[in-house]
Amino acid sequence: MRPRTMVPVPFGSAACRAAGAVVALGTVAGVFGLPAAPAGASPAPIKIAMVTSATGVAGPEFNHSQQGFLARIDLQNAQGGVNGHKLVPIVLDDQGSLTTAQTAVQDAVSQGAFGVVSVTPFMFAAYKYLQQNGIPVTGGFFDGPEWGIQPNTNMFSSDAGSVDPTYPANSGAGIFYREHGGTTIATYGYGISPSSTHSAQGTAESAKHAGLKVALVDTSIPFGGVDFTDQALTAKADHVDTLYASLQNNSNYALITAMHQAGVHLKVVNFPTGIEPDVITSPAWKDLQGSYFTAVFHPTQIPTAATRAFQAALAKYQGRTYADFPTYDVYEGWLGADLFIKGLEVAGKNPTRQAFIANLRKVNGYTGGGLLNQPINYSTIFGHDLPEACYYFLQVQKTGFVATSTKPVCGHDIPGTATASGG
Repeated sequence: MRPRTMVPVPFGSAACRAAGAVVALGTVAGVFGLPAAPAGASPAPIKIAMVTSATGVAGPEFNHSQQGFLARIDLQNAQGGVNGHKLVPIVLDDQGSLTTAQTAVQDAVSQGAFGVVSVTPFMFAAYKYLQQNGIPVTGGFFDGPEWGIQPNTNMFSSDAGSVDPTYPANSGAGIFYREHGGTTIATYGYGISPSSTHSAQGTAESAKHAGLKVALVDTSIPFGGVDFTDQALTAKADHVDTLYASLQNNSNYALITAMHQAGVHLKVVNFPTGIEPDVITSPAWKDLQGSYFTAVFHPTQIPTAATRAFQAALAKYQGRTYADFPTYDVYEGWLGADLFIKGLEVAGKNPTRQAFIANLRKVNGYTGGGLLNQPINYSTIFGHDLPEACYYFLQVQKTGFVATSTKPVCGHDIPGTATASGG
């Protein structure tokens, strides 16, 4: 075990016990699966590794992801594990580095992980090792197009099912901007991140399709950048009144502050992540008033049986209070673990990696226990977007995040709007 890739686990006794279990146990999963348990013996434990970015440039966005992952594992173990197999979590930090991301997935395998849950924006630098070794991967598709490119059928996005690697634009965002008074848009993305770049490009296409003027698509932002003086002056000169930024919170908040300081009059501001308790007490809260945040999962601000059960598990196993509502990365950690558990369940009593991949590829109607906005059919989704992409929009008001509607806004891919070659 390499301590430098192990995430510190400060989140309570359950997390500490999990970390201790990883240290104490040796490799229990073979390259192709688990040996059958002798008569009368307990089934062998199964190790599951999560690779995330708890530190480094992406740390502010992903440093709570292990809470969701560990809570979902603890809940499953409390219910008897999977077919009697206890689940043993491993949490690895890629430190926001392309090189360390590659090391982290190799560490996961060397420690005997059956597979990997990805909650990192840097998996695009490391996925080939996992594909070449037939190792199943679940998690967030937000880092790059590999989730929908052959031969990576070992990869199962637990938030969107898969991804169309040509990144077509979706109609939903543009319709929302037009209905809320937007006329001229500027969009921003990180140059190093394929998904951030194409999100900025696709959103501009969506706005154009809805009748807005596209003033600027800036995908030259350095990862984690916070100096937006030039961008704000350009936006003012171009009479931008609508802004979309597919960036981390620290970049997004610096961007909106720079816009206000430059005197840019914005009617619609939209960020795809950032619905977090800490934001409400942050210095940026004043500048964010009236902004819209996109919820890609069913938000706790519109409570359901699924969101209540989610929060109850976080409270029980990670000590996360109900007031400290789950953030985007906590959802991603939970859902990555949840889908991995589903894969183990359908792989049989003595699961192999081949059975996991083959049988999970047959699953349809996956909803993440009710946390997803749309069900996923893994038998048809690979290399495609969902037929409809549905999102909740939550607006920043003085008291907190307030949903604009109890129903999500849905859109579809716009023909002829590919923003990438498709890998």
